[in-house]
Amino acid sequence: MSVSRISALGAIALSGALALSACASENTSTTTPAGNGTSAGATGSANCFSGDLKAEGSSAQKNAIDEAISVFQNACTDANIDYQPTGSGAGIKQFIAKQVDFAGSDSALKTVEKDGAIESEDAAKSCGSPAWNLPMVTGPIAIAYNVAGVDKLVLNADVAAKIFDGKITVWNDPAIAALNKGVTLPATPIKVFFRSDESGTTENFTKYLKAAAPEAWTYETGKKWTGKGEGKEKSAGVATATKGQDGGITYVELSYAQQNSLKMAQIDTGSGPVELTAESAGKTIATAEQTGTGNDLALKIDYATKEPGAYPIVLVTYEIVCSKYADAETGKKVKAFLQTFSSDEVQSKLGEQGYAPLPAEVATKVKTAVDAIS
Repeated sequence: MSVSRISALGAIALSGALALSACASENTSTTTPAGNGTSAGATGSANCFSGDLKAEGSSAQKNAIDEAISVFQNACTDANIDYQPTGSGAGIKQFIAKQVDFAGSDSALKTVEKDGAIESEDAAKSCGSPAWNLPMVTGPIAIAYNVAGVDKLVLNADVAAKIFDGKITVWNDPAIAALNKGVTLPATPIKVFFRSDESGTTENFTKYLKAAAPEAWTYETGKKWTGKGEGKEKSAGVATATKGQDGGITYVELSYAQQNSLKMAQIDTGSGPVELTAESAGKTIATAEQTGTGNDLALKIDYATKEPGAYPIVLVTYEIVCSKYADAETGKKVKAFLQTFSSDEVQSKLGEQGYAPLPAEVATKVKTAVDAIS
């Protein structure tokens, strides 16, 4: 199924869910010029600005935000936008520390205490106003692998949890073989690669393991990896490492798996193997509920869904912003760029890179929230 098809179907599914609930390679930085006047056309009503805008966080959205910056660059000339793909955890920390103007994160700000802090409260305190979670990019997480001679692989949550916890160590283990009858599995050692940086992708993946295989995955969920394996930085790091290692396996966003030509496991949730497609990911996204209120558009995903044909490992990347910035000029800059990021022009291009554009209902809510930033 083409990536554009993935975009369309995934967007439709998320659109329905929110309506019912009421509501490329990775660089170390991105610096692009933007400018004076008002950006025109499909970029919306975003006003260009002079000066710098700094952000960091999710590497999962790196290719998507690059697209937005490129469009902004074409519309404007006198601004510098610098996005550092340091990982969701680092982005949130830098946002709370007032080192960046907004953060990208593959999970919404925590509203309960963890490690002695409540992220949403700390962010609000730093902002001097409520901090909002604005979904900007949607997409599934692949269990990507590189095993010579194995073109098709089925896993379930229990077996995946044991692989990523180092309890299953060779590819012809009986537990894997039982899910892949008729497939010749080699005795190649399994090499697990995980995100060494704090990552929202890690958090979403461990939420899946914890929800769908609680007896096999006994660790707490979070941005910091607690299983076994070898750590690599960011999405590009784990994808590249897996591509270069026979027997390698990792969890990574669809766009990175595609870019590195990695094979992706089908997931059996109890209703038969499910291939990662727009329709299958959309069936899980369709169970999402909006947990934020007003312009805080945080979502809750059912990772333990047993809906037939549903691919259960999906994520939403948020831009985390202050609702009212202490410096009004900063607020204007953030608003200007995010108006472009949420525009129909940019969102329609994300499918080309393995992401799903915002569906109409969500896009409307996001645009309303972005326009309310001050």
